[in-house]
Amino acid sequence: MFRRLFLDHPASVGETYFEHMGTALGFARAMLGAGLACAVHAVLPTLFTRTGSSTIENLHHRMVESRARAPCQVSGLASSKPAPF
Repeated sequence: MFRRLFLDHPASVGETYFEHMGTALGFARAMLGAGLACAVHAVLPTLFTRTGSSTIENLHHRMVESRARAPCQVSGLASSKPAPF
């Protein structure tokens, strides 16, 4: 149970629990910032005209790059299919 809750998914993307925590928190911070920028943009359309879309592009790039770095491990077997974040 412990392994399934805390370790299986990070291992499937080639990270330890704490590495995955740092990555996920970095994504959360970027998305929160972009969300706030989008809210301001809704009221003042001349501000933050590319912040939301460029954040999505950057996060997608980071996620695809990190998947390409490490082979996925699921139950000790190598998998060519990357696991979802």
